[in-house]
Amino acid sequence: MDHSKMKHNSDSYNKHEGHHAKMFFRKFWVVFILTIPVILYSEFPEKLFGWTAPSFFGSEYIPLILGSFIFFYGGWIFIQGAVRELKAKLPGMMTLISIAITAAYIFSVFTTFYGGVNLFWELTTLILIMLFGHWVEMVAVSSTKGALRELSKLMPDTAEVIREGVTSTIPINELKEKDIVFVRPGGRVPADGVVKEGESHIDESMISGESAPVAKKEGDEVIAGTINSDGALKIAVSKVGDETFLSGVMKLVAEAQASKSRLQILSDKAAFYLTLIAVSTATLTFVVWLFLGAGVEFAVERLVVVLVIACPHALGLAVPLVASTSTSMAAKNGFLVKQRLALEAARNIDVVLFDKTGTLTKGEYGVTNVWIARGEDEKEILRLTSSVDSNSEHFISKAIVKYTKDKGIKIDKTEKFERVPGKGVKGLFEGKEVYVGGEAILDYAEEKSYPFSSEVQNEAKKGKTIIFTIADKKVVGVFALSDIIRDESYDAVASLKKVGVRVGMITGDSEEVASWVASDLKIDEYFSKVMPDKKAEKVKLLQEKGYKVAMVGDGINDAPALTQADLGIAVGAGTNVAIESAGIILAKNNPKDISKIIKLSKFTYTKMMQNLFWATGYNVVAIPLAAGVLAFEGILLSPAVGAVLMSLSSIIVAGNAMLLKRRKLS
Repeated sequence: MDHSKMKHNSDSYNKHEGHHAKMFFRKFWVVFILTIPVILYSEFPEKLFGWTAPSFFGSEYIPLILGSFIFFYGGWIFIQGAVRELKAKLPGMMTLISIAITAAYIFSVFTTFYGGVNLFWELTTLILIMLFGHWVEMVAVSSTKGALRELSKLMPDTAEVIREGVTSTIPINELKEKDIVFVRPGGRVPADGVVKEGESHIDESMISGESAPVAKKEGDEVIAGTINSDGALKIAVSKVGDETFLSGVMKLVAEAQASKSRLQILSDKAAFYLTLIAVSTATLTFVVWLFLGAGVEFAVERLVVVLVIACPHALGLAVPLVASTSTSMAAKNGFLVKQRLALEAARNIDVVLFDKTGTLTKGEYGVTNVWIARGEDEKEILRLTSSVDSNSEHFISKAIVKYTKDKGIKIDKTEKFERVPGKGVKGLFEGKEVYVGGEAILDYAEEKSYPFSSEVQNEAKKGKTIIFTIADKKVVGVFALSDIIRDESYDAVASLKKVGVRVGMITGDSEEVASWVASDLKIDEYFSKVMPDKKAEKVKLLQEKGYKVAMVGDGINDAPALTQADLGIAVGAGTNVAIESAGIILAKNNPKDISKIIKLSKFTYTKMMQNLFWATGYNVVAIPLAAGVLAFEGILLSPAVGAVLMSLSSIIVAGNAMLLKRRKLS
């Protein structure tokens, strides 16, 4: 996969989307300003307020001139949209809008020169509101192509390659298989390969889901995009370009995005049927009145009124306004809606599948248990352990040091610090010879047994890392470390179960670690040792069982699964890839907010249905009246009244959308 080409294409796509939204916004304000004089020089102010605009030479043509400009400047985009709908044989909102504004414009131009009531103010306000509705809609919908752009950023632009004993920096696309690359501490691995020289720890959490950095030595495989930690490495390149693991993840994300079927929102469907009804009714109205001998002008007026009153002012706002209101509510409650359809889908979720590392857990190693030998002072053992460990760059040493500092315990200097290869570290602290390390460090103790060994073994069975402190050849303390479960994760699982949603967990960690976390949080089911390409398969497996699945994650390894799921939710502190692949982002990193998402989705859906019912329902009464079915009873709607009814429906829809703000999510 050509990373530079992919990045260029995705950037162009997003710029196009942003430009499109700005265009609607710009057109809205231009039309808004020009609509004011059109209304002032229409019959509307005189009939409603008894006020007439100042007259001067040519003032009678102001509605014609400005209305024509608004029609071609603001309305032409809807006509273009109608052409596309008709070519696709899917007439919808754009088609109905176009027919209405075109009929109103032609009729108004005709009446300006030959006498009669023109509809320029109805025409301009119709275009104005539709531009606003489409702008809101454009802002509400985000691009799903961003995940590929973010994935490309994980690859370094250059690599240090050693050829014929000479080290040089070259563009990453010039790397070849069997090249030897040099990766410094803190640098990213530029290609998949095998360690030829050096030892270090590699942070693979975003790739494999493993929470702890992985030790690498000669002969071990490394993956492109992962981060080198504390040592320098020389790596023999085994895969480049399309063959790398990261490129495979890119393909999975792209395929999952492409597999999504074209989802039409309810308003599109309603507009489709309304278009058929309105056009059929308007045509029938025109023919019937001509047949009854009412005259061409009257028949055309009836036709236009039917189209104007049926035009989906309210329908165009029904969904975008509710979506805009709900996304605002979401932000105030700790989560960001990136894709409107994602929020709509949340109400039907049956299973929430959490990634473990960085989502239910903090994604960083920490001390979970401390055992102190009888007769020893805990603060003193923490002080001497951390004083020795403070000289090490190892992630486990850093976790113990942080734990000690968080307790306010002072850390002092040690003498004669050195690493004990494959076992741990040692140092001289206040005259005591101190060793800190894994089980192998017990070789330096006079006795390998200790009174709390059964408790330690129980924690080890959960997949936790066990570290021993030996002072003067005696085991004085033992530490258990693991990825720490977030406090809020307990409430998150409980709140989801309370609303009838099953909870699952998926992780690249071992069976022991997964079992411990699932048991502690009372999670219904879990999947362990799952590699990235298998995570999306686990989501598919649940979907094949008939479940609607929400996936919650934060890493690169979660991106395909986030996209495959019916609802993808990314935690805010996660990678940009996860965020771009998800439809909703937890800005506060609090998994408890997921239950709020489901509640808001249900409230939002209810409001959308109410709005769509009103936006289409009023036509059941208004369209027949506009056609003149009660004309023989003296009830006949004028174009002005028709436009007022149409505007009134928009006001009702907007007001109903605002009522959503009163709903409480917690």
